Amino acid sequence: MSARRIEGPVIAFGQQPCGFFPRRFLVAKIRTARRLQADIGGRVVYFCHDSDHDPRETRTILRHRATGQPAHLNFAVVTKLQRKFAPLYVKRIAADWHARTLGQLANYVDHPAIDLFRKTSAETVADFCLEMYRGMGLLDGVDVVRSSDPEVRRRACDVDHFFVDVPYEGEIVRARARDGAPYLHEGGDSFVTLPAAAGGFRKEQISPTRDTRLRWMQSVIHCTHYVTGAGEQAYLRPEDAPEIAYVRREEIER
Repeated sequence: MSARRIEGPVIAFGQQPCGFFPRRFLVAKIRTARRLQADIGGRVVYFCHDSDHDPRETRTILRHRATGQPAHLNFAVVTKLQRKFAPLYVKRIAADWHARTLGQLANYVDHPAIDLFRKTSAETVADFCLEMYRGMGLLDGVDVVRSSDPEVRRRACDVDHFFVDVPYEGEIVRARARDGAPYLHEGGDSFVTLPAAAGGFRKEQISPTRDTRLRWMQSVIHCTHYVTGAGEQAYLRPEDAPEIAYVRREEIER
């Protein structure tokens, strides 16, 4: 859904879909936002960065119930090009992934979590993660605003540095835009320049970079408070949205 400007506190946090069982830092942000809501009222908004494309974002880390050893699980998607460059809201889950992963879960989680996974179904990795979070009750009473939503993109402010969702080899990929041309970073010093759009880019194609994300997001959700993670604190520029009160998320026990 799209957030609308209303009176009263708006407590927001941002995060990519971060595993079909969420990483602890997302849970910590939700807990922090809810605790603040209990103190000051208002509503909580999860700004879901499902326009991001890095497949590592959805990696799920579970610990073996007997040995305690960590296992890194992730989605299998239908093509290598999708895996590397498609936005998370576009990456389509491979047909056999759900059954294969379900067969491994007894080593890591209890029966209620397995049952939730069993009954959860979605076409894309972002949708699957969000359905799991809803099934776990993490998003109860939380407004979810997705950066992939065309209406959100239309309402967002213009930014100088951004990505664009463009067609490439039969897929939709997330390309960095520079000087009017989209390009893909293959790794190292290798880049692939894609054909430039004759009429420029439509707002519905655009999502921000990490450094322009805060201002772009704030132009849509108009939050009064923002819960920051440890990584965000290193690169967020509060001067881009000085009207926000920034709140550190709770510490995670190691």
